[in-house]
Amino acid sequence: QAQLEESGGDLVQPGGSLRLSCAASRFIFTFNTVGWYRQAPGKQREMVATIATYGAADYSDSVNGRFTISRDSADSTVNLQMNTLKPEDTAVYYCHALDTSIWGQGTQVTVSS
Repeated sequence: QAQLEESGGDLVQPGGSLRLSCAASRFIFTFNTVGWYRQAPGKQREMVATIATYGAADYSDSVNGRFTISRDSADSTVNLQMNTLKPEDTAVYYCHALDTSIWGQGTQVTVSS
């Protein structure tokens, strides 16, 4: 079983919404801050949002107010609710356990009409 596994990527129209889910191992979910990162073609990977084990969240300026990160202890998932999507949100979205080298395989989000 992968330690981090993303799902939920899709093609969505501008202004639409999408929810990404990251299934984490119980160990990572319990002890690590987990973040969502994204990488668009030709660009560097960037932080989107992170959430600590105690629930404190942090967002990049580009998504603050549009995206919400959350933790669900029932199934050890870290979710990213994305609203008011823009074409510039198009990227591969990755889940990452901070302070480790552990990354998920990524899920593609495409925002286009």
